[in-house]
Amino acid sequence: MAAFWTIAVTILLLDQVTKNIILTSFGLHDSLPVLPGFFNLTYVRNTGAAFGILAGQESWRHLFFQMISVLALGAIVYLFWTSKRDKLALWGSALVLGGAAGNLVDRVRFGYVVDFLDFFIGSYHWPAFNIADSSITVGAFILAMKFLREK
Repeated sequence: MAAFWTIAVTILLLDQVTKNIILTSFGLHDSLPVLPGFFNLTYVRNTGAAFGILAGQESWRHLFFQMISVLALGAIVYLFWTSKRDKLALWGSALVLGGAAGNLVDRVRFGYVVDFLDFFIGSYHWPAFNIADSSITVGAFILAMKFLREK
């Protein structure tokens, strides 16, 4: 269990530190080219779910996303606690937990999630994301592979 919590807390801290750097170094929508024509650091606010789904400023959305995040955190801890505790379950669950916690902290503090990783080719942009989003995606992929492999 110590490794599970260490990974999750490390992701949470890495996510919050990088977001704090963006918040203190960038104005909203400011952008810094890192790899011109492919990758920028760009400060944006996501009031919705993944990729801005259901974005808006209505207060019910903030509460809804906070409740969903808390339920997801509980489900991940339960899933890990009751599953075969192999390395895939450990890493996948801990990555999802750390990422979900990082985005929940933003939602509670600001009412939105701070995003800043902006990948694009020409005028085609992938929606901006952050360390927490990356962690959730990689963790979910690992868990999917684990469950598919068990079947």
